[in-house]
Amino acid sequence: MDAATDPTGAVATGIVATGLRRSFGRVEAVRDVSLRARAGAVTGLVGPNGSGKTTLFLMLASLLTPDAGTIRIGDVDPIEQPHAARALLGWMPDSLGTWGALSARETLIVTGRLHDLPKDAARARADELLELVELTSLATAPARVLSRGQKQRLGLARALVHDPRVLLLDEPASGLDPAARVELRHLLRRFAAEGRTVLVSSHVLAELEEVIDDAVFLLEGSSVEAGAAIAGRRTRDWRIRVLGQPTDAVASVAAALEWPADAVRIDRSDLLIALATDDDAAGALRRLVERGIAVTEFAPAV
Repeated sequence: MDAATDPTGAVATGIVATGLRRSFGRVEAVRDVSLRARAGAVTGLVGPNGSGKTTLFLMLASLLTPDAGTIRIGDVDPIEQPHAARALLGWMPDSLGTWGALSARETLIVTGRLHDLPKDAARARADELLELVELTSLATAPARVLSRGQKQRLGLARALVHDPRVLLLDEPASGLDPAARVELRHLLRRFAAEGRTVLVSSHVLAELEEVIDDAVFLLEGSSVEAGAAIAGRRTRDWRIRVLGQPTDAVASVAAALEWPADAVRIDRSDLLIALATDDDAAGALRRLVERGIAVTEFAPAV
């Protein structure tokens, strides 16, 4: 199984699932899914709504028993050994589902206590995580008054309370503003660099392709493809011309697209970006205009 040594010196823990099936009555939510998520990497789980992503996550998190197939978190079977698996796993569902009367800080403290952290350690961990997800100013606010994006950030913090080696993140970018999405990408890469296994879902590949190392694609409950997500996509350059000097526009264009600055190149008086499809190009142009970038020309580079 995945048992190497991560950068921190700890034993690496990955996920291997084979031939998973799960039905609800006559509805086959998951019919044949196999996947492998490596320690020290971010793996994307990509599929349209209704493709079985959440059902799969529930099985991986030991919260739902598969009708068939096997799962290993490192060398732990989450169905036979749910307590051992939950000690390894940080689970972030697609909605917070917390106690609305508790504050953000209290939510994390209670979660820490449920993971057997001593009181003082749970309080310290709560404060550390509130700072990490930039919710310190809302530490005493009841969870029920938080916005959708703030609840997502609190959900991520809750998943991290017991310092898990494996993270299962179901649509973590949902409800986040552009700046928070960029910060989430940085956090996911940081978690992978720490040797953690990160499995993150989305129904939009473009949300994940800048951060993931591998991808598993779901369609109608089945895994249809797995592998490197970006390397398999053929791209072509698109030329952007903006008002002013291109050197002055690189940072603002990259920020508008939520890309790293080195993904925007300069070619004489224009900027170049690589896009895979016409739909990607239309989306990029829309984001530039929405962010106030004065685009005067946008076309395929020839």
